[in-house]
Amino acid sequence: MKTIDSLGDLTGKKVLVRSDLNVPLDGTTITDDGRVRASVPTIQRLLDAGAAVIVTAHLGRPGGEPKPEYSLAPAAARLAELLGRPVTLAEDLVGPSAEATVAALEPGQVAMLENVRYDARETSKVDEEREALAAQLAAFADAFVSDGFGVVHRKQASVYDVAQKLPAAAGLLVQKEVESLSRATTDPERPYAVVLGGSKVSDKLLVIENLLSKADRLLIGGGMVFTFLAAKGHSVGSSLLEEDQIDKVKGYLATAEANGVEIVLPEDIEVAAAFAADAEHRTVPASEIPDGWMGLDIGPEAGKAFAAKIADAKTIVWNGPMGVFEFEAFAPGTAAVAQAMIDADGFSVVGGGDSAAAVRRLGFDEAGFSHISTGGGASLELLEGKVLPGLAVLED
Repeated sequence: MKTIDSLGDLTGKKVLVRSDLNVPLDGTTITDDGRVRASVPTIQRLLDAGAAVIVTAHLGRPGGEPKPEYSLAPAAARLAELLGRPVTLAEDLVGPSAEATVAALEPGQVAMLENVRYDARETSKVDEEREALAAQLAAFADAFVSDGFGVVHRKQASVYDVAQKLPAAAGLLVQKEVESLSRATTDPERPYAVVLGGSKVSDKLLVIENLLSKADRLLIGGGMVFTFLAAKGHSVGSSLLEEDQIDKVKGYLATAEANGVEIVLPEDIEVAAAFAADAEHRTVPASEIPDGWMGLDIGPEAGKAFAAKIADAKTIVWNGPMGVFEFEAFAPGTAAVAQAMIDADGFSVVGGGDSAAAVRRLGFDEAGFSHISTGGGASLELLEGKVLPGLAVLED
């Protein structure tokens, strides 16, 4: 994969950077700036090389038209704080404001184009439409750096097509993501433990299938665990259940046994009378979830058991929380996994998305993990063994 070094001398050149600034907002306030912080090293590296930097990114799903609530203004302001220099936000993506902003840009300065998803061509399935937008973006710059790992699994104009129209390279974040996730998935040091959570089995079918021939242990929590419990013949009360996936999960259990892969399910579950932060709740054996009650977290004994399975692993990958961590009563299972990964000596990867959000929300030191991914979907697809278009286009 081509790196920034492959672009040669960047002094006086304009470099278009595709960052991932898709941050959660409360009005105009960023509630988690992890992705903005992750974008800084690449931008700073280019500025230090004497380049002028043009940042493009998306925020939310504005549906191909400008909507004020999806403006990148909060991200531009936070990026300016982190860089310690102004970040000029154009009022549009490729229109008059963008043209004037880029024309005025000098080496050592940073500009940001407005939300790339304000233009429907960004996500178009029609190649010619994406290529037309990519050509307009490419006209602004001398080189392109892809640093939005959260979108490299998408064949989109600002990710894939523009990389074919300019000298292109991976940014420091994308480079680190690929190296870390490759280390965790290609010939990993063993024992290799994977912790999977989140709401649905169907979201992780291909991941599970791929890992049944690679991992030594699969630890299953979150809402998806109830389909596994049902596949073993247990009643799950009113817990989240994908009945149409039960037979497939039975097949996974059989394949795991045949391959010598240990599937670890929780021995106890924290159940609640309703889906609410203040709901009545109690701990029950995983095989004895009462009718009318729903599981919202793995139980305390499961937390200890999962921690023990993580403790001696040399490679640990975690994707998906163990429960509804946003509710204090149902956060301990997720916290137990996070703490166990910090305590373990192995190479530990948090696979982005809700897992990364949980780490920050629950107050864990991010430095305690070997790597925290910025891209949940991209991380999942790498775990599935897929070729990602935004990475393939950067290959030497």
